[in-house]
Amino acid sequence: MKKEVRLYNVLFPIWLLVWIPSFLWLALIPANYFIDRFVLYKSLSEDIGRKDFCNKNAHKICAVGFLCDFIGSALMFLTLYLTGEDYRLANAISFDPFSDLRALFVVIVMILISGLLIYLIDKKILTKAGLDAKQAHRSALFLAVFTAPYLFLIPSNWLYI
Repeated sequence: MKKEVRLYNVLFPIWLLVWIPSFLWLALIPANYFIDRFVLYKSLSEDIGRKDFCNKNAHKICAVGFLCDFIGSALMFLTLYLTGEDYRLANAISFDPFSDLRALFVVIVMILISGLLIYLIDKKILTKAGLDAKQAHRSALFLAVFTAPYLFLIPSNWLYI
């Protein structure tokens, strides 16, 4: 018999919700895919055959985006433990990074780390897919800038008010 687990009256940081499988994923995954595909398409030169290239590679780019978002949120979670007994900082990182300058710095660093990972991995994927180094750099940079997990900045307390 399968045991069901329910959580009542638990407040989660919005960036931690990506770790919990839910119906939200049914909207999140296709939305992420189409955003990644759009950015990839727009970043490619017209002479490349953008539609075919996107058909073959957009799913890889989307998977990398999710992976890097998970890594960024895992690093944020780890940072909560590293804050020690500074509950104000931990609370600000979790629920409202704009309430503490140190928390805002931490969250921005995590977004930058995720964006850098997106850039590095996407550049490798795009190079292996046949793009020249200049085009792979340009597309990977666009993807990193436009698809970095800015969701980390959204105050979670907006959901609970």
